[in-house]
Amino acid sequence: MGRTLNQVIAELPPERQGRIEARYQELREEAEGLRELRQIAGKAQAEMASALKIKQPSVSKIEKQTDMYLSTLRSYIEAMGGELELVVKLPSHGPLKLRNLGDMATDRPTGNKGSRRPGSREAPGTLVRPRSRLKAGF
Repeated sequence: MGRTLNQVIAELPPERQGRIEARYQELREEAEGLRELRQIAGKAQAEMASALKIKQPSVSKIEKQTDMYLSTLRSYIEAMGGELELVVKLPSHGPLKLRNLGDMATDRPTGNKGSRRPGSREAPGTLVRPRSRLKAGF
């Protein structure tokens, strides 16, 4: 009969057990993606769809994306009851929080159907997204 992982760890030196426990705690504070975050929050896709005012298959699609608008990520996190914070870590400086980046009010088109970029070829009434958009990758 084989040994369990707990039995193997119990036989290790105490300092090694401490390192294993510390790493385990670090990993517990990470999530693989949006699906896991939703599950940790105890929400079903149907609940998320209702909160986001979209259909359940769209929630599934969002969870599978590896690249999305920050406003989409912020909306998804807020629908779980969470809050999105963006932190930048620079080698020469401590962590910095970015504010208002990806906010719904500043990151989404205004819906002004009559606005166009000067020189654009879109027909009047066409909704135009800004050219440069920051994206969050997973």
